[in-house]
Amino acid sequence: MATSVMALCALGLAPAHASGDAEDGPVSIGVIGEGLKVREVRVLLDGWKPGVRARISEWRGGQYVREIRGWKHMTSRQQSRYKYEIATWKLNKNLRHRSRICAEVSGHTERMPCVTIKR
Repeated sequence: MATSVMALCALGLAPAHASGDAEDGPVSIGVIGEGLKVREVRVLLDGWKPGVRARISEWRGGQYVREIRGWKHMTSRQQSRYKYEIATWKLNKNLRHRSRICAEVSGHTERMPCVTIKR
């Protein structure tokens, strides 16, 4: 857990209202933005697993709303001794207050970390 959070911080997660991160097992999500505007979303998977894909969706009130971005192949990276897969999306979109952005990674369907967007 600490490794993923450290990796998100090392990747430049800046503090702002629409920013945050969450982790569910080996899957992590990081959101960067201000107010209700989300500039960028990053999804991380601990370890190297070539061919794995990720997507992000919006949830509101515990209900699925829509797929924000479809399946995208993740890229293998290494920082020091930490190996991980990463997918990044530039959104530059405003979301509703209390919307949740959730990450899904192929092969890890039981894991879905989410970040809540707040004013």
